Amino acid sequence: MADDKAPGALDERTENKALGEALAAEHAAVWGYGVVGAALDEKARQPAEDAEAAHRDVRDQVSALLADRKADAVDAEGGYALPFPVLSAVDAAALGAVLEDGVTAAWVRVLDQAAERSTRELAVGVLSAAEVRAVGWRVAAGQTPVTRPFPGLPT
Repeated sequence: MADDKAPGALDERTENKALGEALAAEHAAVWGYGVVGAALDEKARQPAEDAEAAHRDVRDQVSALLADRKADAVDAEGGYALPFPVLSAVDAAALGAVLEDGVTAAWVRVLDQAAERSTRELAVGVLSAAEVRAVGWRVAAGQTPVTRPFPGLPT
């Protein structure tokens, strides 16, 4: 039987591939927030702990979705390369912004490749939450601008 789908048509396969990439970004964010939290004073760690918990929740949700679909899910790596040394609270905040930017880029791809409405809704929610966290980290790192006009898209 011939495949009657148009080239580039969105389907569960394209959606699952994008979800797998988002899952990889979520794994990296969970790991990275351990570094962020370790560089912050105990009194300043709550935002990092909250962000890590949020990414764990999304990671678990995506893992379960892919398992339900019997699709391959990428495993977490043992460690991840940091984009720069994290030697201060400012560095930790800058890393938090980088982690959120990585997550938003992956979820924009999900939004672009999603075939199901529920997946698009999930992507919009995750994108929104990640950008809100990124703004807080950019403020803490002294970065400007603190907001992005189109989170997750190349500048």
